[in-house]
Amino acid sequence: MFRDKQQITICLMAVLIIGGFGLFRFLPLYKTIKTVKHIRNEQRLVIAKGISDSEQLSLFTDQLLQLKVKLGNYENNIPRQKTLGSFVRHIADLINQHQLKEQEIAPRAETSIDGLSCIPVSIQCRGELKQIFKFYQQLQESDRMIRIQRVKLVNDGDFRGDVSMETDVVIYYRTETVQG
Repeated sequence: MFRDKQQITICLMAVLIIGGFGLFRFLPLYKTIKTVKHIRNEQRLVIAKGISDSEQLSLFTDQLLQLKVKLGNYENNIPRQKTLGSFVRHIADLINQHQLKEQEIAPRAETSIDGLSCIPVSIQCRGELKQIFKFYQQLQESDRMIRIQRVKLVNDGDFRGDVSMETDVVIYYRTETVQG
């Protein structure tokens, strides 16, 4: 009997020691290990994101260089003088060059903001669609900054191939130095 009590006591002590070890030593270490693994996984995600972002940075750098080449020095395309007369003459020359008829070029009220002035110009003419298309191509290649706001093309009523074109463009000039 004494031996049975002794064995039960030893078994109870062993269970208490193992339980105490599990409760006071293993569970805190397990939680710490779990937290460390979670932090390590988060750090891996941050590193992967950093690598991905650095790859995208080179793409953005390439895009920026392409845009710089495409834009060139846009300030040179915005003259310091009004030069409305030379622009109207240039448009009239383009219209004549492409043999467009019934031309009308009418500047409208000028507006200014932050050292940049805008002059809306209404252009109307008539001709074949391919002539009008070539006119727009050369207008786009102009060395002056131009924004085309509106284009209206209307086919003639008797379908002879003529198209009436109405467009509103805006030209710019600098009234003072513009910060880029």
